[in-house]
Amino acid sequence: MKKLSTLLLLVLVLISCKQEVKSDQTIVVSETPKEEVTPDRSGNFPEEINAVFAAHGGIKAFDTMNTLVFEMEKEGGNEKHTTDLKSRHARIESNKFALGFDGKEAWLEQDSTYFKGNPRFYHNLMFYFYAMPFVLGDEGVFYEKVEDLQVDGVSYPGYKISYGEDVGDSPKDNYFLYYDANSKQMKFLGYTVTFFSKETSEKISLIEYADWNDVNGLVLPKTLKWRDYKDGVVGDVKSERSFVNALASKDKPAASLFQKPKEEKQESL
Repeated sequence: MKKLSTLLLLVLVLISCKQEVKSDQTIVVSETPKEEVTPDRSGNFPEEINAVFAAHGGIKAFDTMNTLVFEMEKEGGNEKHTTDLKSRHARIESNKFALGFDGKEAWLEQDSTYFKGNPRFYHNLMFYFYAMPFVLGDEGVFYEKVEDLQVDGVSYPGYKISYGEDVGDSPKDNYFLYYDANSKQMKFLGYTVTFFSKETSEKISLIEYADWNDVNGLVLPKTLKWRDYKDGVVGDVKSERSFVNALASKDKPAASLFQKPKEEKQESL
């Protein structure tokens, strides 16, 4: 009987020890990362503007992207343009120079005086032309219906796009979006330049969006053609630019990509 009591006591001690060990264990429950939800802004625009966005993949699809990269073909070497679509920080690289915008200032790095333009003006110039029509969905934009553009007997419906005060570097700029009445795809872009004068301008330049590429579901330009344009009359092609190696990505670019280089060969503007 004494042996039985001892055995029972030993069993109870073992059970108690096991329970204590279990109580000391921490149960780790892994959480599945929540996917960012992109709001659908398609209801924020005039019906015709939203139809143009839809013909190019949709404004929501554009809003899901964080990085846009493209190369502009140039003699002597392409220019690679990289833009953070949320912050609009930018970097342009070629075999002759690099320039960028870090959110505060534009910077320029080069081995010579090859680049003679204004880095602040140029850092997002081609991005705006390339990322059409989606950049016309930025905040602070106003839309106004305008007369159709007549080109070779075809009418292209259009909208004037203007900006509120203190929107961007050139709030007095105006854009004129003209689109194909059937496909709703963008066809022409008129624009004014006020960056240097800071005054409104009546001089309108005109770009023809000649053909398109599918870039991760976004329909973006393959070729831009600058046309003669005066008093509403569209003339011959003056120049053109082609784009290759385009990429739209949901991945966020590294902030360091847009920062000023620390080398001595740099200019800050």
